[in-house]
Amino acid sequence: MNTKAAEELPAVSVIMPVLNEERHLRTAVRRILDQEYPGPMEVVIALGPSTDRTAEIAAELVAEDPRVRTVENPTGRTPAGLNAAIRGSQYPIVVRVDGHGLLTPGYITTAVRLLGEMDAANVGGIMHAEGETEWENAVAAAMTSKIGVGNAAFHTGGLAGPADTVYLGVFRREVLEKLGGYNEEFIRAQDWELNYRIRQDGGLVWFTPQLKVTYRPRPSVRALAKQYKDYGRWRRVVTRYHRGSVNLRYLAPPSALLAVVLGLVLGAAVHPAFLAVPGAYLLGILGGAVVEGRGLSLRARALLPVALATMHLSWGFGFITSPRSLARRVMASVRPTSKDVLSQARS
Repeated sequence: MNTKAAEELPAVSVIMPVLNEERHLRTAVRRILDQEYPGPMEVVIALGPSTDRTAEIAAELVAEDPRVRTVENPTGRTPAGLNAAIRGSQYPIVVRVDGHGLLTPGYITTAVRLLGEMDAANVGGIMHAEGETEWENAVAAAMTSKIGVGNAAFHTGGLAGPADTVYLGVFRREVLEKLGGYNEEFIRAQDWELNYRIRQDGGLVWFTPQLKVTYRPRPSVRALAKQYKDYGRWRRVVTRYHRGSVNLRYLAPPSALLAVVLGLVLGAAVHPAFLAVPGAYLLGILGGAVVEGRGLSLRARALLPVALATMHLSWGFGFITSPRSLARRVMASVRPTSKDVLSQARS
C-alpha cells in the first residue's frame, strides 16, 4: 500500500478483555502487532483478576512494544472489560479481539476497508475454530458444522451480506458511544445483544467470509459444557429483554433436550417405543459425526459425538433453566449511555 493510502487509513484501537489467558495471550497479541496495518494502531488489554501468569505476560508485552498498554477490569467480566478497554482507547475504529483469538493476516486492513465500502456500523467474519489436542479438534469440527451450531454464518461460513451478528466485530467508535457500548449485565451473549441494538438503531452489521479469527476451543468436556450452558442461559435473557429477537435456531437445542428426556422417562415408565426418540437423536449425532469428522484422526472422530451432544444439551439446559429473575435484573439495570460510560475517561 502506498504512503498516501496509508495516511488516509483511520487509526485503530484493538481492545482485548483477558482473564486466565496465559496459554494464548502472547500469541494473540503478536498476531495483532504483525497485522502490518499501515495506519496508527494501539492495543488495549483489559486485565481481569487472573490466577495464572496473564498479568505478568501482559506487563512483558507492554514493555516490549509501545503500542500495547493495559487497563484494569476488577470484575473480570467480559463486557465490563470491553467497556474499560474502549474508555482507555482513543482511535475512531475499534477492533474487538479475545485473549484466545488469533487474527489472520490482513484482518484489520480488510475490516476497515469494508466498514467504509459498506457504510457499516460493525463488520466481522468467521469464528474459525482450530484445536491443538484431539478433543479440541473434535470440538472445532462441531463448532464449524451445521449439525453443531445450525446455520450461523459466523461459525459455518456463507456469502457476504447483512447479518444479525458477527464474531467479535470491528466497529465505528461513534456507534459504540451512541449506544453506550456493551451492556455490562450480559455476562454472555453481549455481542448478540449489542448487534441487536445496532440493527434496531438502523445500523448495518455486515458479515464477510474474508475475515477469519482462529479460535481455540475449550480444553475439556466440563469446560465446554459450562460454556454452552452459559450461552443458552444468556440467550434466553436476550429473548426476554428484547422481545421478538428469538428465532427457531435458538429453540432447537432446548427442544432436543426435552425430547430426549421425555423419551427416556416415558420409555422407562410407559412403553419402550418412546425410546425411539432419544435413539433417533443418538443416530443423528452419530451420522453427523461421520460426515463432519472426515479428515480428523480416529480418536477425534470418536470424540466428535460427545462434543456435539455436550454442546446441544448444555445449551438447551441453560436456555430452559435460565431464571426469569436474571432477566428481570437485567431489565431493571440502567442502560449505560455514551456520556457516562464510554466518554468519561476521555473527557
